[in-house]
Amino acid sequence: MQGPKALYEQVKDYIMQHIHSGEWKPDSKIPSENQLVRELGVSRMTVNRALREMTERGLLIRIQGVGTYIAHPKPLTALFEISSIDEEIKSRGGVHSSEVHFLREEQAYPEVAAAMEIPIGTLLYHSVIVHKNSGKPVMLADQYVNPLSAPDYINQDFTAITTSKYLLSVAALTDVEHIVEAVLPDAMARKLLSMEPHEPCLVLHRQTWDNQRVVTHTRMTYPGSIYRIGGRFKTLSGVYKLDTV
Repeated sequence: MQGPKALYEQVKDYIMQHIHSGEWKPDSKIPSENQLVRELGVSRMTVNRALREMTERGLLIRIQGVGTYIAHPKPLTALFEISSIDEEIKSRGGVHSSEVHFLREEQAYPEVAAAMEIPIGTLLYHSVIVHKNSGKPVMLADQYVNPLSAPDYINQDFTAITTSKYLLSVAALTDVEHIVEAVLPDAMARKLLSMEPHEPCLVLHRQTWDNQRVVTHTRMTYPGSIYRIGGRFKTLSGVYKLDTV
Protein backbone atom coordinates (compact mmCIF):
# COMPACT_ATOMS: atom_id res chain seq x y z
CA MET A 1 0.00 0.00 0.00
CA GLN A 2 1.33 3.41 -0.93
CA GLY A 3 0.27 6.99 -0.30
CA PRO A 4 0.79 9.97 1.99
CA LYS A 5 -1.45 8.66 4.76
CA ALA A 6 -0.16 6.68 7.72
CA LEU A 7 -0.37 2.94 7.08
CA TYR A 8 -3.04 2.32 9.71
CA GLU A 9 -5.19 5.05 8.08
CA GLN A 10 -4.76 3.28 4.75
CA VAL A 11 -5.97 0.06 6.35
CA LYS A 12 -9.07 1.89 7.59
CA ASP A 13 -9.65 3.32 4.10
CA TYR A 14 -9.39 -0.19 2.64
CA ILE A 15 -12.03 -1.49 5.02
CA MET A 16 -14.32 1.51 4.50
CA GLN A 17 -14.12 1.08 0.71
CA HIS A 18 -15.46 -2.46 1.07
CA ILE A 19 -18.22 -1.25 3.41
CA HIS A 20 -19.29 1.64 1.16
CA SER A 21 -19.27 -0.56 -1.92
CA GLY A 22 -21.69 -2.94 -0.20
CA GLU A 23 -19.29 -5.87 -0.49
CA TRP A 24 -19.01 -6.05 3.31
CA LYS A 25 -22.45 -5.63 4.82
CA PRO A 26 -23.54 -5.12 8.47
CA ASP A 27 -23.06 -8.28 10.54
CA SER A 28 -20.66 -9.77 7.98
CA LYS A 29 -17.26 -10.97 9.16
CA ILE A 30 -14.21 -9.26 7.72
CA PRO A 31 -10.82 -10.94 7.05
CA SER A 32 -8.75 -11.77 10.11
CA GLU A 33 -5.78 -9.69 11.20
CA ASN A 34 -3.41 -12.26 9.66
CA GLN A 35 -5.31 -12.15 6.35
CA LEU A 36 -5.22 -8.36 6.26
CA VAL A 37 -1.49 -8.39 7.04
CA ARG A 38 -0.90 -10.69 4.05
CA GLU A 39 -3.27 -8.85 1.70
CA LEU A 40 -2.03 -5.35 2.49
CA GLY A 41 1.63 -5.98 3.21
CA VAL A 42 1.66 -4.16 6.56
CA SER A 43 2.51 -5.20 10.09
CA ARG A 44 0.06 -6.83 12.47
CA MET A 45 0.49 -3.86 14.81
CA THR A 46 -0.69 -1.54 12.02
CA VAL A 47 -3.76 -3.68 11.31
CA ASN A 48 -4.54 -4.00 15.01
CA ARG A 49 -4.47 -0.24 15.49
CA ALA A 50 -6.78 0.31 12.53
CA LEU A 51 -9.29 -2.26 13.77
CA ARG A 52 -9.12 -0.96 17.34
CA GLU A 53 -9.83 2.64 16.29
CA MET A 54 -12.68 1.60 14.00
CA THR A 55 -14.14 -0.46 16.83
CA GLU A 56 -13.94 2.52 19.20
CA ARG A 57 -15.86 4.58 16.62
CA GLY A 58 -18.58 1.94 16.48
CA LEU A 59 -17.83 0.91 12.88
CA LEU A 60 -16.70 -2.60 13.77
CA ILE A 61 -17.52 -5.15 16.46
CA ARG A 62 -14.66 -7.37 17.67
CA ILE A 63 -15.49 -10.58 19.50
CA GLN A 64 -12.56 -12.19 21.28
CA GLY A 65 -11.72 -15.55 19.79
CA VAL A 66 -14.40 -15.24 17.10
CA GLY A 67 -13.51 -12.38 14.76
CA THR A 68 -14.34 -8.86 13.63
CA TYR A 69 -17.72 -7.90 12.15
CA ILE A 70 -19.22 -4.87 10.41
CA ALA A 71 -21.45 -2.97 12.84
CA HIS A 72 -24.90 -1.64 12.05
CA PRO A 73 -24.94 2.17 11.69
CA LYS A 74 -26.45 3.72 14.82
CA PRO A 75 -29.63 5.68 14.20
CA LEU A 76 -29.43 9.37 15.02
CA THR A 77 -31.99 10.71 17.50
CA ALA A 78 -32.85 14.38 17.17
CA LEU A 79 -31.44 16.58 19.92
CA PHE A 80 -32.66 20.06 19.05
CA GLU A 81 -36.30 19.33 18.26
CA ILE A 82 -39.25 17.51 19.74
CA SER A 83 -39.70 14.48 17.53
CA SER A 84 -41.94 11.46 17.78
CA ILE A 85 -40.09 8.18 18.14
CA ASP A 86 -42.61 6.30 16.01
CA GLU A 87 -41.75 8.53 13.04
CA GLU A 88 -38.01 8.15 13.70
CA ILE A 89 -38.36 4.36 13.67
CA LYS A 90 -40.58 4.31 10.58
CA SER A 91 -38.18 6.61 8.70
CA ARG A 92 -35.48 3.97 9.18
CA GLY A 93 -37.68 1.17 7.89
CA GLY A 94 -38.64 -0.20 11.31
CA VAL A 95 -41.97 -1.04 12.88
CA HIS A 96 -42.89 0.96 15.98
CA SER A 97 -44.89 -0.38 18.91
CA SER A 98 -45.17 0.67 22.52
CA GLU A 99 -45.94 -0.92 25.86
CA VAL A 100 -47.39 1.18 28.68
CA HIS A 101 -45.73 0.06 31.89
CA PHE A 102 -47.99 2.37 33.89
CA LEU A 103 -50.04 5.58 33.49
CA ARG A 104 -51.29 7.10 36.72
CA GLU A 105 -51.80 10.16 38.90
CA GLU A 106 -49.17 10.85 41.55
CA GLN A 107 -48.16 13.53 44.03
CA ALA A 108 -44.98 15.41 43.12
CA TYR A 109 -42.08 14.37 45.35
CA PRO A 110 -39.43 17.02 46.19
CA GLU A 111 -37.07 16.41 43.26
CA VAL A 112 -39.81 16.48 40.61
CA ALA A 113 -41.59 19.40 42.31
CA ALA A 114 -38.39 21.44 42.21
CA ALA A 115 -37.76 20.61 38.54
CA MET A 116 -41.34 21.46 37.54
CA GLU A 117 -41.46 24.54 39.77
CA ILE A 118 -44.57 23.44 41.68
CA PRO A 119 -45.34 22.79 45.37
CA ILE A 120 -44.48 19.38 46.79
CA GLY A 121 -47.52 17.14 46.72
CA THR A 122 -49.07 18.73 43.61
CA LEU A 123 -50.95 16.13 41.57
CA LEU A 124 -49.20 15.16 38.33
CA TYR A 125 -49.66 12.53 35.65
CA HIS A 126 -46.84 9.99 35.47
CA SER A 127 -46.28 7.59 32.58
CA VAL A 128 -43.59 4.98 31.94
CA ILE A 129 -43.66 3.66 28.37
CA VAL A 130 -41.34 1.29 26.50
CA HIS A 131 -40.95 1.99 22.78
CA LYS A 132 -39.95 -0.88 20.50
CA ASN A 133 -38.59 -1.31 16.99
CA SER A 134 -39.83 -4.52 15.40
CA GLY A 135 -40.47 -5.91 18.88
CA LYS A 136 -37.08 -4.94 20.34
CA PRO A 137 -37.05 -2.35 23.18
CA VAL A 138 -35.16 0.77 22.07
CA MET A 139 -36.30 3.57 24.38
CA LEU A 140 -37.78 3.96 27.85
CA ALA A 141 -39.75 7.17 28.46
CA ASP A 142 -40.35 8.13 32.10
CA GLN A 143 -42.49 11.27 31.97
CA TYR A 144 -44.28 13.63 34.37
CA VAL A 145 -47.00 15.88 32.94
CA ASN A 146 -48.71 18.93 34.42
CA PRO A 147 -52.49 18.30 34.28
CA LEU A 148 -53.13 22.03 33.84
CA SER A 149 -51.54 21.81 30.39
CA ALA A 150 -52.84 18.38 29.33
CA PRO A 151 -55.87 17.54 31.51
CA ASP A 152 -56.90 14.50 29.45
CA TYR A 153 -53.40 12.94 29.33
CA ILE A 154 -54.36 10.24 31.83
CA ASN A 155 -57.15 8.94 29.55
CA GLN A 156 -55.11 8.44 26.36
CA ASP A 157 -54.21 5.13 24.72
CA PHE A 158 -50.47 5.54 24.30
CA THR A 159 -50.18 2.32 22.35
CA ALA A 160 -52.11 4.09 19.57
CA ILE A 161 -50.50 7.56 19.76
CA THR A 162 -47.16 8.67 21.19
CA THR A 163 -47.07 11.07 24.11
CA SER A 164 -45.10 13.58 21.99
CA LYS A 165 -47.76 13.71 19.30
CA TYR A 166 -50.54 14.02 21.85
CA LEU A 167 -48.85 16.78 23.85
CA LEU A 168 -48.00 18.78 20.72
CA SER A 169 -51.67 18.61 19.74
CA VAL A 170 -53.05 19.92 23.05
CA ALA A 171 -50.34 22.05 24.70
CA ALA A 172 -48.89 25.30 23.38
CA LEU A 173 -45.23 24.47 24.00
CA THR A 174 -42.98 27.53 23.83
CA ASP A 175 -39.64 26.27 25.18
CA VAL A 176 -37.74 23.00 25.38
CA GLU A 177 -34.54 22.04 27.20
CA HIS A 178 -32.48 18.95 26.38
CA ILE A 179 -29.63 17.59 28.48
CA VAL A 180 -27.79 14.39 27.52
CA GLU A 181 -25.70 12.16 29.74
CA ALA A 182 -24.07 8.74 29.40
CA VAL A 183 -24.73 6.49 32.39
CA LEU A 184 -25.16 2.89 33.41
CA PRO A 185 -28.80 1.77 33.37
CA ASP A 186 -30.82 1.74 36.57
CA ALA A 187 -32.81 -1.33 37.60
CA MET A 188 -35.98 -0.28 35.76
CA ALA A 189 -34.12 0.49 32.53
CA ARG A 190 -32.24 -2.82 32.67
CA LYS A 191 -35.49 -4.73 33.09
CA LEU A 192 -37.69 -2.90 30.59
CA LEU A 193 -34.99 -2.47 27.91
CA SER A 194 -33.55 -5.98 28.41
CA MET A 195 -30.07 -4.54 29.04
CA GLU A 196 -27.04 -6.04 30.71
CA PRO A 197 -26.02 -4.42 34.05
CA HIS A 198 -22.82 -2.93 32.63
CA GLU A 199 -24.16 -1.98 29.18
CA PRO A 200 -23.99 1.84 28.87
CA CYS A 201 -27.03 3.89 28.00
CA LEU A 202 -27.74 7.41 26.81
CA VAL A 203 -30.24 9.45 28.79
CA LEU A 204 -31.97 12.45 27.24
CA HIS A 205 -33.54 14.73 29.85
CA ARG A 206 -36.26 16.85 28.27
CA GLN A 207 -38.24 19.61 29.92
CA THR A 208 -40.90 21.67 28.12
CA TRP A 209 -42.71 24.89 28.98
CA ASP A 210 -45.89 26.69 28.00
CA ASN A 211 -44.62 30.23 28.59
CA GLN A 212 -43.87 30.21 32.36
CA ARG A 213 -45.49 26.86 33.18
CA VAL A 214 -43.47 23.63 33.08
CA VAL A 215 -45.52 21.15 31.03
CA THR A 216 -43.36 18.01 31.07
CA HIS A 217 -40.34 16.63 32.87
CA THR A 218 -39.06 13.56 31.01
CA ARG A 219 -36.20 11.07 31.18
CA MET A 220 -35.67 9.07 27.97
CA THR A 221 -33.24 6.15 28.17
CA TYR A 222 -31.68 4.61 25.07
CA PRO A 223 -29.32 1.59 24.94
CA GLY A 224 -25.95 3.15 24.10
CA SER A 225 -24.97 0.21 21.92
CA ILE A 226 -27.66 1.00 19.33
CA TYR A 227 -28.28 4.75 19.57
CA ARG A 228 -26.47 8.06 19.23
CA ILE A 229 -27.92 11.50 19.85
CA GLY A 230 -27.19 14.66 17.92
CA GLY A 231 -28.68 17.45 15.89
CA ARG A 232 -28.28 20.17 13.32
CA PHE A 233 -29.96 23.54 13.63
CA LYS A 234 -29.98 27.11 12.30
CA THR A 235 -30.32 30.36 14.22
CA LEU A 236 -31.87 33.59 13.07
CA SER A 237 -28.62 35.51 13.52
CA GLY A 238 -26.34 32.82 12.18
CA VAL A 239 -24.69 32.69 15.58
CA TYR A 240 -25.31 30.05 18.21
CA LYS A 241 -24.33 29.60 21.82
CA LEU A 242 -23.57 26.20 23.28
CA ASP A 243 -23.92 25.82 27.04
CA THR A 244 -22.32 22.84 28.77
CA VAL A 245 -23.50 21.33 32.01
